[in-house]
Amino acid sequence: MPDVEFQRALPAADLAPNSMRAVTLGARELLLCHVKDGLYAVDNICTHGYARLDEGRLRGVRVICPLHGASFDCRNGSVLGAPASQPLRGYPVRVVADWIEVGIPAAT
Repeated sequence: MPDVEFQRALPAADLAPNSMRAVTLGARELLLCHVKDGLYAVDNICTHGYARLDEGRLRGVRVICPLHGASFDCRNGSVLGAPASQPLRGYPVRVVADWIEVGIPAAT
């Protein structure tokens, strides 16, 4: 895995179980998801059509795009349903001192 710099994204208490929320870290718009398996972060923009995934739905680990219904696995960004064919980028997540932190690739 490339070097990452963890950045504070959101207080952990602000992301309820079975919910998702958009955050912006630098120039990246990310989607934080709190599912049964844990906390995950992926890009918030659908790879099929320019739509914000936080305006869609979260069903288990499936994030469903509000525009055309494409779906992705929030744990790794993989495509679960058409019309998308390209996965979302995923990011490492950790909780430190009650804050959700997301690992952003370090500048080289």
